[in-house]
Amino acid sequence: MTGAGTPGGDAADGPGTGRIRVLLADDQALVRGALAAMLGLEPDIEVVAQVGSGEEVVATVRRTRPDVVLLDIQMPGRDGLTTAAELRGAVPHCRVIMLTTFGRPGYLTRAMAAGAVGFVVKDTPPERLVDAVRKVHAGLHVVDPQLAAASLSQGISPLSARECQVLLAAAEGGTVGDVARRLHLSEGTVRNHLSAAIGKTGARTRAEAARIADEHGWL
Repeated sequence: MTGAGTPGGDAADGPGTGRIRVLLADDQALVRGALAAMLGLEPDIEVVAQVGSGEEVVATVRRTRPDVVLLDIQMPGRDGLTTAAELRGAVPHCRVIMLTTFGRPGYLTRAMAAGAVGFVVKDTPPERLVDAVRKVHAGLHVVDPQLAAASLSQGISPLSARECQVLLAAAEGGTVGDVARRLHLSEGTVRNHLSAAIGKTGARTRAEAARIADEHGWL
């Protein structure tokens, strides 16, 4: 699903054409196609590649040399947040805009920590997305204003990295022992982390804690 020759541009033209070179990463082909068609209408924007998974992003960025990457957060396998952090280390000059269907405040905090400079929900008006591409290319940060306000009011995630890991493993099902074996932890350690996560989220059960954490974008 990778392709420098996808509609909207050809990587063979190379940088220096005067247009903003964009790579699209989204696991939904229809979404990718619609975004590529929309951006391709702009005279100063060129879509140089489209990929359908996080695993493809870094290699494709190195090959096609985009200025801006539009990166979906929720993709199977390697998600957008993990991919953004990898891009920051591998291709630090590339500017990343995170795209998401779910405007969860926790996602914004984690995206910025991963190195993203823009955060846009997918139902934003097309002209606003185009404007975001131009602004981040110019060196600015662009964040959906409602999401920014929600993120500020909510604050940072109360969960530690280990509590998130245990919650995610518990959400997959199984007993405390099963979770402990998957994570190579003792059962007592798993119980302690689950108890802490339940308390911090105000939940009554580990399943409810995982749901609340996911809805806030903490997982």
